[in-house]
Amino acid sequence: MNQLSFPARVIFIFLLFFFIHSSGFSQKITVKDLTVDHLVNPFSIDQSHPGFSWKINSEAKNTMQSSYEIRVGKGLSIEKNQVWTVKNNSDQSVLIPYNGPDLESKTKYYWQVRVKDNHGNTSSWSAVQFFQTGLDQKDWIAHWIAVEGKDTSSVSPMFRKEINVQKKISVAMAYITAKGLYEARLNGERISNHYFAPGWTSYKNHLQYQVYDLTKSLKKGLNVIGVSLGDGWYKGRIGFAAQKQFYGDTRALLFQLEVTYTDGSTEIFVTDDTWKSTNGPILSSNIYDGETYDARKESVGWDNTGYKENDDWKAARILPKGNEKLVGMSGPPVTRHEEFKPLKIFKTPLGETVVDFGQNLVGWVMLKAKGTAGTKITLTHAEVLDKAGNFYTTNLRSARQANQYILKDNATQIFEPHFTFQGFRYVKVEGYPGELTADALTAVALYSDMQPTGSFKSSSPLLNQLQHNIQWGQKGNFVDVPTDCPQRDERLGWTGDAQAFATTAAYNMNVAGFFTKWMKDVSADQLENGSVPFVVPNVLSPRDAGSAGWADVATIIPWDMYVAYGDKGILSTQYASMKKWVDYISSVAKNDLWNSGSHFGDWLFYRPNDDNDGRAAVTDKYMIAQTFYAHSTQLLINAAKVLGKSEDVEKYETLLKRIKEAFVKENMTANGKLTSNTQTAYVLALQFDMLPEANRNQAAERLVQNIRDYGNHLTTGFLGTPYLCHVLSRFGYDDVAYDLLMQESYPSWLYPVKMGATTIWERWDGIKQDGSFQTPDMNSFNHYAYGAIGDWMYKNIAGINPIAEKPGYKEILISPKPGGKLTSASGELETVYGKIKSSWTLLDGVFKLDVSVPPNSTATVLLPRTDRKEKIGSGSYHFEYKY
Repeated sequence: MNQLSFPARVIFIFLLFFFIHSSGFSQKITVKDLTVDHLVNPFSIDQSHPGFSWKINSEAKNTMQSSYEIRVGKGLSIEKNQVWTVKNNSDQSVLIPYNGPDLESKTKYYWQVRVKDNHGNTSSWSAVQFFQTGLDQKDWIAHWIAVEGKDTSSVSPMFRKEINVQKKISVAMAYITAKGLYEARLNGERISNHYFAPGWTSYKNHLQYQVYDLTKSLKKGLNVIGVSLGDGWYKGRIGFAAQKQFYGDTRALLFQLEVTYTDGSTEIFVTDDTWKSTNGPILSSNIYDGETYDARKESVGWDNTGYKENDDWKAARILPKGNEKLVGMSGPPVTRHEEFKPLKIFKTPLGETVVDFGQNLVGWVMLKAKGTAGTKITLTHAEVLDKAGNFYTTNLRSARQANQYILKDNATQIFEPHFTFQGFRYVKVEGYPGELTADALTAVALYSDMQPTGSFKSSSPLLNQLQHNIQWGQKGNFVDVPTDCPQRDERLGWTGDAQAFATTAAYNMNVAGFFTKWMKDVSADQLENGSVPFVVPNVLSPRDAGSAGWADVATIIPWDMYVAYGDKGILSTQYASMKKWVDYISSVAKNDLWNSGSHFGDWLFYRPNDDNDGRAAVTDKYMIAQTFYAHSTQLLINAAKVLGKSEDVEKYETLLKRIKEAFVKENMTANGKLTSNTQTAYVLALQFDMLPEANRNQAAERLVQNIRDYGNHLTTGFLGTPYLCHVLSRFGYDDVAYDLLMQESYPSWLYPVKMGATTIWERWDGIKQDGSFQTPDMNSFNHYAYGAIGDWMYKNIAGINPIAEKPGYKEILISPKPGGKLTSASGELETVYGKIKSSWTLLDGVFKLDVSVPPNSTATVLLPRTDRKEKIGSGSYHFEYKY
């Protein structure tokens, strides 16, 4: 080699390096991140064919799985207890359905997988994972219990039961649910890190239960189970018009503990009238109004052994068995996440003591205090300060968002709520004894336990803050259901907001389980005629349904989740609901035009105060309805094709053609101008292919001219905004899309950032340029809908795109589009196959792109300003050229 010239040596080394890293020789392949139905070691699998998924680790480039082998058994030694095995020459590694003997209820199954790759390598068997099936309805022998007499008090009741375990324990599993919210304890400790259990579902249709493994915490001998109940969504104030007891007037507990002993015998402990109940220190707890806790009323040790019950403890009342359908928990629980210490503690101009945590978040504040018994400390929560720097709560409407703590004797106490949550950045503290210091306060963020999957950053600090705001808007509003706002007297699962943001949500976090759970409630609350409510779970009037862009959640989110996660199961589960929704529109349409019903339209579009010259960007609501009629029909066709429903494909393709013809006839002039000459009108017409191809470029030109007429500002609302930049990019106007994205003055995405926002606002000008506020009736400062721009940022700036024909990023399109004076941008996304990376820089006229593709995936790379199209397999790649 010493005799080779320098260039030859370089080439030789490169070829040697390429050979080593491209061949399968000496390369190992392993399997990791095993899940069942998107969950890690789940305890309450209800369905008969759960899906197995895994990821592959390999350092070799261009690695694809060539076959897999799964085995399932009833013991850790799967080979000795095997119930099913399957071998398949396939590259599929996502949601492979179990097809063995019928699964038995309340049974733990163990499983593992091994794979072969296209280089001839075979992995070892993966680490053993498990899933446990839930309880059948017939397996429930526990009784629903409530307090003695009518449940009229606002005080949270406490239930307790002593149980005597007389043998050595092998396995102990607890099954718990409640009407209301519960917090369960065993021998003085919380049994889990879950909050707001059993979660919010369409209670009239199904109620979730949770399963907890208590094997390590249950002990031989005497044990004490203690459970507190709160009003929650079930009984507390929810919805508008001071609505209470929407689902029922009685908080109740259902608890079943099944213990298997080492000798093989079993014992079941259940709720019945041998349980005792009394009132606890939580005097009231309401999701909107907060919690009042009186430490003087604590029963110290009530949830542990050695406690002596007094006469206040009464026998629990057994409730008649109802027709509740109990289902296993399918989505992630709400858990604690980030904690924040105060940035500053200060006095406002009005003399109030206020704490600034620096981030608008959802959760609560832990308070440490010491004082004389009876001292009342009140924490009131707000998102913003007013123009003068005073504490501002008018936008909360009737929600109090206040927690009150009443001290016992002079011992140091730490308080936090149990059955409520607040949306806030600022906290007003009243009644604190002594000097209030930062160590007395900690803000805790609570949201559904979704793993972060995506990250985006660029050379623009403003864009990076926008991405931060989008992520925190998602965290604050994904509290078991996708809420529209987490602070005022609303906090409802508005369907329009959710569908607008779903694809962005799937970039930021793993929302597969979150939306799978919620979409079951969309189906459950769907009206018999097929119409879909404004909010889910539906706590409004049954008549409040069928708004275009809101009700279309029935078709949009199932398809989006299929594309993001390759989950054919959600299409199968939701297909009947998708079809019912499209058929409902058809039933009310006249001559294929959906020109009836009540619609929100392009909600919160640009509407200047003085509209004498017709500058308000009003888009005809029926025009919007027709575009979503077409969109939902197209998505139904897509789903029918995936599921092999050929008759439906033919039927709805014929319908779709008529819908688009009716749109053109009704809404387009002979010269190609739309009757509503707004950005939203052109965006929706182009996004959903409503116009003949010959008219589309002209329509895109009209859209661009409209944007220029508004000084490079958007005028779109909730329905137009998610698609605005996508349409511009599709028709070759990336420069205009960047002009909108980088616009710093109102209305724009960066205007709130410049105004100090740490989450996405409900309105483009929630805080006006003079420091005053928009109308307080509807002015949330944590409202994720406009954060839908994140989808375009990931897809077009970072360039990470799914391909619907190969969903779940089985095939990837890497297509970054530099612009907006950015000199760099990068994105990462943890997919069901592994991590995708796309990072670029543009300096001194040289474009550099680094791409990583996970094993068992492939990618097509489109290099900007070139005709180059590179097809690549797994591995890391670098591209560099003069731009």
